[in-house]
Amino acid sequence: MELISLKFALFLVASLTTYYVAGRLVPKLQWVVLLASSMAFYKLVGSWKTLALMVAVALVTWLAALGLHALDQACAKARKTTKDRTAKKALRQRFLVRKRVVLIAALAVCLGILGYFKYWNVLLFYVGKAPDTFSLGILLPLGISFYTFQVVGYLIDAYNQKYAPERNFARYLLFVSWFPQIIQGPINRFDQLSHQLMEPHGPGGTHVEHGLLRLGYGMLKKIAIANVLSNAVWAIFHGAAGPAIPGSLALYGVLVYSIQMYADFSGGIDIVEGISELFGIQMAQNFRQPYFSVSLADFWRRWHMSLGAWMRDYVFYPLAVTSGSRRFGKWAGKHFGKHAGRTLPACVANIIVFLLVGLWHGAEAHYLVWGLYNGVIVALSDLCKPLFDKLVEVMHVRRESAGFHLFGIVRTFAVVCVGRYFDCFDHVSDAFFAMRNAVMGLDWEPVSSALASAGAIYASGWGFTVPTLLACAFVLVVDVFYERGTNVRDAVLAWRLPLRVALYAALIVLVASAAALDTTGGGGGFLYANF
Repeated sequence: MELISLKFALFLVASLTTYYVAGRLVPKLQWVVLLASSMAFYKLVGSWKTLALMVAVALVTWLAALGLHALDQACAKARKTTKDRTAKKALRQRFLVRKRVVLIAALAVCLGILGYFKYWNVLLFYVGKAPDTFSLGILLPLGISFYTFQVVGYLIDAYNQKYAPERNFARYLLFVSWFPQIIQGPINRFDQLSHQLMEPHGPGGTHVEHGLLRLGYGMLKKIAIANVLSNAVWAIFHGAAGPAIPGSLALYGVLVYSIQMYADFSGGIDIVEGISELFGIQMAQNFRQPYFSVSLADFWRRWHMSLGAWMRDYVFYPLAVTSGSRRFGKWAGKHFGKHAGRTLPACVANIIVFLLVGLWHGAEAHYLVWGLYNGVIVALSDLCKPLFDKLVEVMHVRRESAGFHLFGIVRTFAVVCVGRYFDCFDHVSDAFFAMRNAVMGLDWEPVSSALASAGAIYASGWGFTVPTLLACAFVLVVDVFYERGTNVRDAVLAWRLPLRVALYAALIVLVASAAALDTTGGGGGFLYANF
């Protein structure tokens, strides 16, 4: 069941109607409708097996969190009855060991299941035990990466006593299975989402209007931009991949891919965020105008924000504060100076984090190289900061000037685009061929003819159609306003009704025109199509 389909629209209308009717009759049980809708959605787009797997993962983590809480309470009770400090310390250490056993066992189950479904095929292929990465017929269960990361975060928070665990399994299951988050995220936190799921909501207020606007905006990105451009993207990175890829196509391809990927992923997030807002539930923000970033680190704070925050809190910080990292920092400071001592442990942690992000996208070599590239660039930027600061000072550059800010945006976009070569080509060698030809290709073939040779349908328009160009211009204007601090949705809702109707009508015509040209059958997802 596609999100943009009549079947899903009927499902959504039925869920919303039932939800708000229940809110009028039994507000305290309104959350039960959300749970029933989430279970129904999971069955409609998946199967009973995938539903059973998700419930099993939820049950394991729910029980483990309760077990961790029980151990904390037992430890506190035992320490109260003991006055000797040494005995108290020994008690605390003994219970800490038990907690670690529970945590590691639960994490092993969750990450083991994720690893089996996501990486076992690929591993056997690389060791020569399978002819290809699909030979075993192991299919990824719907949303497994997202709900696994959510429950792992919940477990670690319970271990660290950030909040008391949920005692009602049905309520916890709703947090894990909330259907708008299943397809593309975001990765939500229990303390930020759970209370919203439990609170009663009515159809009044601005959340329905905000949700509809965001839903429509996401459809504009997905249909008018991502789906149409996917034709050219596929032709370039599959039809033309190899040593002979024209330099013009290699350079143009990474640019159009950056546009298509942003429209596809952020458009999908806008759709699911808008759907959630229709129910009065605000999920975690996942995008904040990433192409206005002034550094690669800034870019990753704006792109897939919930994944970045998850990696920061549950991987980066634990790695950066280990005793080994502290010893390494002291050694580096003694041999290379204070700045190196402060930053080198964080640099190593950043490289590990980005390698894991690459592995999260897939076990193929090109994803790992992509992760390593981003990690090394971010690490070098931190390590070389004093040198960059000195260079800016010597050149008398005003950091607060508009020109320097624009330079930072262009530089960052170029750095991001180089990394894109590794995630859009299936083979690392093809990525290097494309970069070589983009820089050194002297016999540049015109983009339109190169696209036609690669099999792109809209070659005459370089892969773009008129509705796509208009949609890109609209998205750019909206992003500029958001970057300048304007809440565009609030501003639009403040317009007079005739103006709003005119805008909505124009955008509907734009989306309908693009949909008529769509050759993907409603698809068009690329990197983030794998759950």
